[in-house]
Amino acid sequence: MQEACRFVSKNEEETRRLGVRLAELLEPGDVLALVGDLGAGKTTFAQGIAKGLGVEEAVDSPTFTIIKEYRGRLPFYHMDVYRLESPDEDLGWDEFFFGDGVTLVEWADRIKELLPDHTVCIALTVGETGDRLITFAPDVERVRRLCRELRRE
Repeated sequence: MQEACRFVSKNEEETRRLGVRLAELLEPGDVLALVGDLGAGKTTFAQGIAKGLGVEEAVDSPTFTIIKEYRGRLPFYHMDVYRLESPDEDLGWDEFFFGDGVTLVEWADRIKELLPDHTVCIALTVGETGDRLITFAPDVERVRRLCRELRRE
């Protein structure tokens, strides 16, 4: 999948801040698919998204519950499918992927065949110096527009 843009984050606060800024651009029905190794910053990024959506609760990874729902400017559905035994488990995917909220899926590569076409894929990787590379894909107009807006300060 061809990338649309890439950001470099030097610390957790920058990762969180990018999430906040992205959240301000999101619309009902948006789906964000986060991929990256353990410790790459997926949950930190999700915390920024939640903050940008106006979620006031503390946000942590829903590793054992798989899905947590939060109230903000838009409903925020935070999924962590790391422990999901099979993508065939029916968790009501369509309700989240085509609903009125924003859905963020950590470890999304485990259910990639279930993700809708309008999904924004975000890969988080650890750079050689410990910084985070945050890559947005696919290279389609919606994602390019998000990238342009995120680059404006």
